Amino acid sequence: MNRRSYAMLINGQRITTAKTFSVINPATEEVIGEAPEVDGESVQLALTSARDAFKKWSRLPLSQRQTIILKYADLLEQNRDEIIDLLISETGKPIDNAEYDFGMLTTCLKFFCEEAARIDQRVIPDPDGQFLHYTLRQPLGVVVGYLAWNFPLLNLGYKLGPVLAAGCTAIIKPSQLTPLATLRCAELLTDAGVPDGVVNVISGTDYDVTGPLLESDIPSMFTMIGSTRAGVGAMKSACTNVKHFSVELGGNAPVVVYDDADIQSAATKIVDLKFANSGQVCVSPNRCFVHESVYDAFIDAAKSHAAGITLGAGRGEGRRMGPMLTGKDRNRMLELIREAEQGGASVVCGGKIPEQHTKGFYLEPTILRDVKQDMKLSCDEIFGPVLPVIRFTDDDDVIAMANNTIYGLAAYVFTTNLSRGLKAAAEIESGSVCVNAVHYSVQLPHGGLKQSGVGKDCSRYSLQEYMTLKRVSVMIES
Repeated sequence: MNRRSYAMLINGQRITTAKTFSVINPATEEVIGEAPEVDGESVQLALTSARDAFKKWSRLPLSQRQTIILKYADLLEQNRDEIIDLLISETGKPIDNAEYDFGMLTTCLKFFCEEAARIDQRVIPDPDGQFLHYTLRQPLGVVVGYLAWNFPLLNLGYKLGPVLAAGCTAIIKPSQLTPLATLRCAELLTDAGVPDGVVNVISGTDYDVTGPLLESDIPSMFTMIGSTRAGVGAMKSACTNVKHFSVELGGNAPVVVYDDADIQSAATKIVDLKFANSGQVCVSPNRCFVHESVYDAFIDAAKSHAAGITLGAGRGEGRRMGPMLTGKDRNRMLELIREAEQGGASVVCGGKIPEQHTKGFYLEPTILRDVKQDMKLSCDEIFGPVLPVIRFTDDDDVIAMANNTIYGLAAYVFTTNLSRGLKAAAEIESGSVCVNAVHYSVQLPHGGLKQSGVGKDCSRYSLQEYMTLKRVSVMIES
């Protein structure tokens, strides 16, 4: 791919600045593009443009907004191959993962248009029959959104879908590590007829420069996908006035494999999810608790299934896993593995930089056995291709073990006992619990409990966060 420079989109115009920053292909370690380093003037223009555009966009009937949004989705599809190639270059994703990432953007745009037409605006009965009470859902205002780097376009869809469908306006900042596909998608907004200022997409590496986005009294809402540490810091900065927050933050997803589980099925599904996107997934299994009676059988099945993974980015046959995004991230994985081994854990497979990949931030799919709960990789979010497997017995309270974390984003349970599965789902402290299968979809609410965030992405519950709830009471003539 030819190295090129990209522009931001502010007030309908493609904006460049005096400085740029380089974006690296993690599979080749080569520079693939230059993104603008946003300056203070551009930040202020984005804020005022979004504020001014909200006045008209919020009053536009849904039917007219929908026409524009669906045209945008069509334009994205027409440029699908180019955008996916760019996405692969900046993330190192295999083709199937990149196609899913892109596909979720257009899926979200279409879904939220449909959901906006079904928004609940209830009539509330009056006990005395003297009033007609009803609720109105109206656009909230200007939204500032910070996106994570692991699924650039899926994350864009999670935010842009409800923003546009609800009638809000937005300033979107993609991750500095993977901004290019998002900037390219922004170029198509004006072609689709999205009015100037409705969506502004900026890029940058200096949070002192972008700080006014959070501190300004123009935005009504701040939303992000990222680490708990980053989310808490951003929310502190944003508390200069009253704002709404919807933030999906860190996770430490437990998996509980009971003694009556279908071990082959459980191992296959856990391995597939763990090594998807090189383990760089917020809902990736982070602590795998397996009953002692099936522990060795699970380890053997997981190792066998992991052996079928081929390392490589882009197009290729079979089950593929790309590189990690940065060398720093890979070094952190190697340190976690080393510390676990020093504490008594054993590497079942992987654990090393592959010899055949002299370029790129690749790491072999890694499974560790005899992991203890107090090891660092059991306590912190791993966010890499390392699966720690922890033994539990009948004497252990495995639900308490699963809940022994500040996080609560996702959890998984494998059992053939329905009552046991339902009990675990009720008692595990997590925003989602999947029993006997991994399932995520745009119509299902996605978000965390505890330190994994507040609010939801996807589903009607996400759309409602981008709208006010107003009560109207009209006195009825007697």
